[in-house]
Order: sequence, then C-alpha cells, then structure tokens
Amino acid sequence: MLEVEPSSQIEEPPLSRSAEDLKEFVSAGQGRWADLPASQWQDWRWQLQNRITSYEQLEGLAPNLAPEERAGALAASRKLAMSITPYFFNLIDFKDPGCPIRRQVIPRVEETQSAPGELTDPCDEDSHSPVPGLVHGYPDRVLMLVTDRCASYCRYCTRSRLVGRAPTESFESRLDQQIDYISRTPAVRDVLLSGGDPLLLNDQKLESILERLRAIRHVEFLRIGTRVPIFLPQRITKELCAILRRFHPLFISIHSNHPRELTVEARTALERLADAGIPLGNQSVLLRGVNDNPDVMKAHVQKLLMCRVRPYYLYQCDPVHGTAHLRTSVNTGLQIMRSLRGHTTGYAVPAYVIDAPGGGGKVPICEDSVLSWTTDRILIRNYEGRIFEYRQLPSHKPGSHQ
Repeated sequence: MLEVEPSSQIEEPPLSRSAEDLKEFVSAGQGRWADLPASQWQDWRWQLQNRITSYEQLEGLAPNLAPEERAGALAASRKLAMSITPYFFNLIDFKDPGCPIRRQVIPRVEETQSAPGELTDPCDEDSHSPVPGLVHGYPDRVLMLVTDRCASYCRYCTRSRLVGRAPTESFESRLDQQIDYISRTPAVRDVLLSGGDPLLLNDQKLESILERLRAIRHVEFLRIGTRVPIFLPQRITKELCAILRRFHPLFISIHSNHPRELTVEARTALERLADAGIPLGNQSVLLRGVNDNPDVMKAHVQKLLMCRVRPYYLYQCDPVHGTAHLRTSVNTGLQIMRSLRGHTTGYAVPAYVIDAPGGGGKVPICEDSVLSWTTDRILIRNYEGRIFEYRQLPSHKPGSHQ
C-alpha cells in the first residue's frame, strides 16, 4: 500500500497573473521575428528549420540567462538536446526567472545531476519491446515509436535516452518489423503512435502508417500522442486534418502543462482537430514551479475544455535522470486533485497517476473516499470532507439478476 504524507498546506509559488488572467487566450505573436513575412511564420517547416538548438542562438536571443541555464545549454548535447520552436520561444518571459514555460524547455545544469531512484528507462519500455521501437506493455495495446524527433524537447522527457538521438537502423526498417508484429498478434486491438512526435512526419508518411494499421483487421482503435498543437500549432493544417479524419476511430492525446501554453494559435489548431471529429484528451505532467499550484491547475483544466480538450491524465513526473529539480511530492499532487474535485466540473478533473517505475503501468493515485463498509452499508466522504452513509444490497454474482 502506498503511504501518503499527511495533508499540509501546499507550497505555492507566487503567481505573476491572477487565475482569471491565466484563462485568457493570448496570441504568441511573432515577437523577435516581427519582420518575417507572416506566410513564413505560419509555415511549420520554417518553424522547424529555425528552432533554437545551440547555446550561441540562445545567448543571442536571451542575454540574461541564469548561470545554471548557461551551463545547462552547454551540457545539453551530452544528455537531451535543446530544441525550441520560435513560436514557443515567444511564450517565455525572460524577465521572470521562474517562468513556467522557461522551466520546461531551457536546459539547466541540474540535468547533469542524478538523485536516488532516478532511472534511464523508468517505465522499463525496453524490456517490453518484442521488436525495435514497439512496446507491448499491456495485453491488448502497443506503443509504436515512429520517430525520435520532437518539435521542442521537454527537459523532463521520459524517453531522453532515445529522443533526438540517431537510431542504429532506419525507421522504415523498424516500421516494417512493428507492422509485422502487430499483424501477427491478434490480441492487439489498440495502437498508439508516439516517439518523438508522430505529427512531425510529413503527411504522406503519416498517412501510409495509418493505412497499414487500418488494413489489420484486429486493430480497432488508433491513437496519436503529440505535443505539436502546443509546440508547433502551424503543423495542424487543413490537409493534415483531412487525412486524419479518414482513420476513425482515431483519438489524439495532446500534452499541455500550463494555461499560458493554450494560446490563440493553439486553440485554433485544437479546434481544427476537433472539427475533424477527433476526440482530444490532454496528458499533463506535474512539475515543480510550473503547475504545482491549485489555481494554475484549475485555470489550465478549465481552459483545456474551452479548447474542446478533455483533461485525461495528470502524471507524477517520471524519475528520469536529472529531473529532481522538476519533480514534486505525491502529496502535492493529491492536494491539487483535492482542489479540483467538486470545485470544477467533473469533465475538467484528470486521473492522477504514477507510471510505476519498473514497467508496472499507470497506477491511479487517490485518497480513500470509502471510510468503512459492512454487508449493508458504506460510509463515504465527499469533496468537502463530509461523511455520508450509503445503504447497499447484499452482494450478488456480477451479471446475476436474482
């Protein structure tokens, strides 16, 4: 049984804006690239080609870097490469040392330090990989790693051992092995495309993968995990949406952590996907100094609903090497969940989970609401802490109508 710290006051970082301000939709604008023609700025390929990837670029655009950030940027090539799209870079407030966008994408020297319990492959994906780039960790679903590239690199990446690094064999060769394994394994009914970010593939390559999967009769359900609508909303074109809508049932899980990431541009991209009939869910990671604050989290989940995205998971940050400065206690997560449940619509409340280190899968983390039970009654506690009694019928065999 998981032992939880006693309830205590959450240590809340000071907010630079009120919760209501955080719920406003603001354009990222072109910022430092204001002289660029709008057609180039809106071209997702231009955004990729002009990412901030070196210390020299970063120093030139942000001369007031902290010493820890300078050292981190210089060391990034030895761990997880640095990459930030110009669009997302515009969201960073360099006047604020604790800017939540800054903390997610600017390397820090703390990444070179390891804390007890940190792992290279915390979810033990490699040992559940029957063929290269495919993870079969649950009975009826598989994870396909179709690329090792992302539009921008999160500093807490679970797959920092893989992302941004040249594979030992081509992804085309790996893809053939993955498709062959799925076609030979009738138990697989659910396929999740991930990586890296699948939406960085060009339209033709992505369409080809989806067509090959749809040709397998026992594959019922397709999913894509992506942070592109947040890092690179320009990629969500009408042409891409026209392709995706051909492969229903297809769901997309996005990754947003803070309400400031949900800009006018991101909302437009998400609405375009929703208009193509694609159900959207969000997976957040609980991060110190980013979203470990009840007001910030509530503003975020409510803003997601305004973008037609259902908050799906709130992950406890995986214990990847070099992430101790970004991880919170589980008790902080439980208190944030307590601040949401009953205080906003249930559609806005994600499931708080730990992806169990060692490959145990996602484990829901929650406080007990059932206080006691007997054969004829259950005592339950609601979000206000009030106690209620529910009278129950005697146990019977599931499915029985006796």
